[in-house]
Amino acid sequence: MEELIARVTNRTGLDAATAQTAIGHIIAFLQKEGPATEVAQLMAAIPGSEALVADSNASEGGGGLMGMLGGMMGGGVMALGQKLMSAGVPMGQMQPLGQELFAFGREKAGEDVMGPIVGSIPGLNQFV
Repeated sequence: MEELIARVTNRTGLDAATAQTAIGHIIAFLQKEGPATEVAQLMAAIPGSEALVADSNASEGGGGLMGMLGGMMGGGVMALGQKLMSAGVPMGQMQPLGQELFAFGREKAGEDVMGPIVGSIPGLNQFV
């Protein structure tokens, strides 16, 4: 996990804590929206991802205004973008964040795992 966080911080300029939170939100989103088998393989290839997902899910709580806005937008990639902004990720850093995370996933889990994940979630390809 440390390698992934370092790569994300180098690429995006985010601090390590923000990068870690953002990665957790993205992986939790993939777990919710993506194909279960491939997402499980991705998580197995990235040690520590389970803990980040647990932290992300625990931080959701009641959702507040941001949760309400995400729900009004219909969820999906838009709701993920709202969560990332709430976590301190500027709009201009979302694509580099996604690109780095998915490049890391391709290195660790392979294209046969990442391809179906990207292909199954509408709108995700614009961030990876």
